[in-house]
Amino acid sequence: MNQIIEQAGAYWPLMLNGAKALVVLILGWIAAGMVSRAIRRRINATPEIDATLGNFAASMVRWVLIAVVLIAVLGIFGIQATSLVAMMGAATLAIGLALQGTLSDLAAGFMLVLFRPYKIGQFVDIGGTSGTVKDLNLFVTELATPDNVQIIVPNGQAWGAIITNFSHHDTRRVDLVFGIDYGDDIEAAKAIILRLANADSRIHQQPEPWVRVTNLGDSSVDLSTRIWCAAADYWEVKFAMTQAVKEAFDAEGISIPYPHTVEIQRQA
Repeated sequence: MNQIIEQAGAYWPLMLNGAKALVVLILGWIAAGMVSRAIRRRINATPEIDATLGNFAASMVRWVLIAVVLIAVLGIFGIQATSLVAMMGAATLAIGLALQGTLSDLAAGFMLVLFRPYKIGQFVDIGGTSGTVKDLNLFVTELATPDNVQIIVPNGQAWGAIITNFSHHDTRRVDLVFGIDYGDDIEAAKAIILRLANADSRIHQQPEPWVRVTNLGDSSVDLSTRIWCAAADYWEVKFAMTQAVKEAFDAEGISIPYPHTVEIQRQA
């Protein structure tokens, strides 16, 4: 019995330090999250500061605080900060080789925030992956596809890929092609398209709507249409013009050719 008590007494300081370290770790983790969220809200509430910068700064502060908490936990077990620095210095090469992908993502994250090829809320294509930017932190970029599927892109891959930003400019050009029959009046068809473009308040008049014959196809005369609108209205304008032109062509006798099969029956 005495031996058990002696053994318990010997392990008691270690157990006590372990309990302290656990409490510090939990409280530090919670505090890091709270401070990070507070910084994000504070920065995002300032209109002059981009939300992308707020999220990135909050992520960086969170990881710095977690690192401080880990150093404090090691200090509870008697490992001093100077000793920790010496140990980290000795293990730098091994850690660098093991975490070279993570360090690459970290460096790329700083480059993305510095040069701003995209911001939160913009619709982008990163190396063939398209979606709306939901978050940009130290290590990854989070995208959401139009059907609301989450995609996580490591910052290293994002920085090294071709980035197409569909939301960077305030305006976009909508390109449409309408095919009419060879027997139809070209000028009448062009006038219908221009009339509809001028009637839609979302379509800009500068640059003015543009309609030209650009191709003589196998079964149709192709009229290419170029109209400008706000980037946010791109898809609605495209869908609305496509439907409006079809209905107007039908109403005014302009036919739109389509593939069809002619059956010829030969009597015996």
